[in-house]
Amino acid sequence: MNISTTHIPRTANPNATSKVWPLLSVLSLSVITACAPQSKITPASDKASTTTLETAEQSIQADAAAPVVVMATPAMAESRQLSKMTANASIMPPPSQGYMTPKQQENYAEIEPNAVNATSEQAFATLSIDTDTGSYANVRRFLNQGQLPPKDAVRVEELINYFNYDFTAAKKQANAPFLVSTEVVNSPWHPTNQIVKVGIKAEDLLTAKQKQPPANLVFLVDVSGSMDTEDKLQLAKSSLKMLTKQLRAQDSITLITYAGNTKVVLPSTPGNQTQKILNAIDNLTASGSTNGEAAIKLAYQQATEHFKKDGINRILMLTDGDFNVGVSSVKDMLQIIRSNRDKGISLSTLGFGQGNYNDHMMEQVADNGNGNYSYIDSLSEAKKVLIDEMSATFNTVAKDVKIQLEFNPAAVSEWRLIGYENRVLAKEDFNNDNVDAGELGAGKSVVALFEVTPVGQKGLLEPSRYQNSTAVSGNNRELGFLKIRYKAPQAEKSQLLSFPIANRVTAASADTNFALAVAGYGQLLTGSKYVNDLSYSQLQRLAKSGAQSPIDSSGSRTEFIKLVSLAEALN
Repeated sequence: MNISTTHIPRTANPNATSKVWPLLSVLSLSVITACAPQSKITPASDKASTTTLETAEQSIQADAAAPVVVMATPAMAESRQLSKMTANASIMPPPSQGYMTPKQQENYAEIEPNAVNATSEQAFATLSIDTDTGSYANVRRFLNQGQLPPKDAVRVEELINYFNYDFTAAKKQANAPFLVSTEVVNSPWHPTNQIVKVGIKAEDLLTAKQKQPPANLVFLVDVSGSMDTEDKLQLAKSSLKMLTKQLRAQDSITLITYAGNTKVVLPSTPGNQTQKILNAIDNLTASGSTNGEAAIKLAYQQATEHFKKDGINRILMLTDGDFNVGVSSVKDMLQIIRSNRDKGISLSTLGFGQGNYNDHMMEQVADNGNGNYSYIDSLSEAKKVLIDEMSATFNTVAKDVKIQLEFNPAAVSEWRLIGYENRVLAKEDFNNDNVDAGELGAGKSVVALFEVTPVGQKGLLEPSRYQNSTAVSGNNRELGFLKIRYKAPQAEKSQLLSFPIANRVTAASADTNFALAVAGYGQLLTGSKYVNDLSYSQLQRLAKSGAQSPIDSSGSRTEFIKLVSLAEALN
C-alpha cells in the first residue's frame, strides 16, 4: 500500500534564546527526580510546522541537531493550533507540571481521523488491510519511558493488529488462503451504537521450520553515526544473531552495511554457516552519514543475483530511518522499491532507537516494498517479529488485500471506520487491480472495526434540509455486504469473496472485548472526540475478560493491561 507523502513534520532550528531553557530543564529535572527517581521521559515530536516530504528532505542536512525545549506533557497537544500559527518560534512556554526535555527530531506522518459518514450519502467503506505493528511497540516505548506518545505516532489499526485473535468460528470461501469472520456487538463507548468487526486470518500450513520455502534474505544494516547507541545498532545486531540461529542450509544470507559508503560485508552465504554469519554481524560498528538510496540499490542487486524461484526473497532493512538523501533521491528510492516488488522481491523495515527516529519514512519504505514495518524496542519484540511470527513476517500468502463494506441504509444511518486513516481507498480502487494494497503473511490476523448508528437512533449528523436523509424503506435484515479482493502471491489478477452481514447484535466474546479495549485505548491516546466519557479504567475491565486467551502464549495481552494503567497514570 502506498502511503501518502503529503505531510511530514519538520523541526525548526533553535535560536539563541533557547540556550536559557536547558539550564531550567536541568534544575527542574533535579527536583522531579528527587521525588520520582523511576521516571524517565522520552521526548516527543511537536507540530511546530508541517511541510511536504520534499521540503523536509531538503532540510535534513541543513537543520542543526541542537535541542529545542518543548513541553513533555499532554499540554503539548493543546498548543497544537498555536504552534502551527507560530511556526518560526523555537521556544515553547514552560509546562505547568513535569519537566522539560530537549526537543528531538522524530518524524510522524500527520493523521486526520476518519469522519462520520451518512449512509444515505456514502454507503461504501473501502480500505487496504494493514499488518504493520510498528506503532504498537513505539507507543509502548513512550509509555514505558514515562510519556504519552505524540498523537500522530498512534495508528489505531496497528495497535489492534498487534495481537492474535480467535477464528474458530470463521468461514473459508472457495480456495482463499484465509478465514473470514464478522460480528456485530454493542459499542462500549456509545450505548446506542454498534461495532461491526471484520476479521481475516491467514492459514499457516507451513508452521514447521523445515516446511518453509527456501529464503534469500538480505540484511541491510544502517551503521551510520546516528545508530551508535545500545538501543540501535547493538539491539539490531542481537536481533539478527537471533534470526541467524534459525536458518537452514537451503537459506542464504547477504549482509550489506551502509553509512557514508555502502558495501557487501558478507556475500551470499548458506544459512547453516552460522558462525561465519555471526562473526560478520559481530564486527559491525557505527560511524558516518546515511546514504539510504545507494544502500537499497545494492540490496536489490544482491537479492536479484541470488533470487530463489518459488522461495522467499526479502530485504530486511534495520535503521532509525534517518536517511541523508535529497529530494530526487527519495523519489528515486521509492520508485526503485516499487519496481522491484513487482519482480518478487519484498522489503521489510525494522526500526530502532529514539530522538531522530523517522517513523514516516520507515512506514513508506515497507509499504511501497510489499513488506512489514516493525519497531524493535527490546530483544523480546525482536523475538516476536523474527522468530515467533517468522511465517507471518517472511511468507506472504495473499497480496493486495482490499476490504469493501457496503452499509444498508435501511439498517444503518451513520458509520465511521476506526483507524486505517492512511489505508483508505477510493470506492473505484476496489476493483482496480493496478491499485496496490496490503500483504497478508502466513498465520497473520487482521481486524477492522466500524462504529455504526442504527436507523432510528440519534447520530452525530444533523438531518439535511434539502437532501433525502429519511430512513430508506426496504429489507433491513442485512446490516451490510462485505467484499474482499486479494491476489495470490505471484498472480496479477485478483479474486473476489463476498459475505452478507446479518443485522443482528450478539453478545461480545471475550476475544472481541479485548479488540474493543485496544481500539478504545488507541482512540483515547489520540484524543478522539467519538468515545464520549470512555475511561482507561473501563478499558482495563474490558480487556481483562479476554486477557487469559490460550492463543496469547507470549503474555502480550497481560502486558497491554499494564500499558493501559501507565497511560491512565500519565494522562
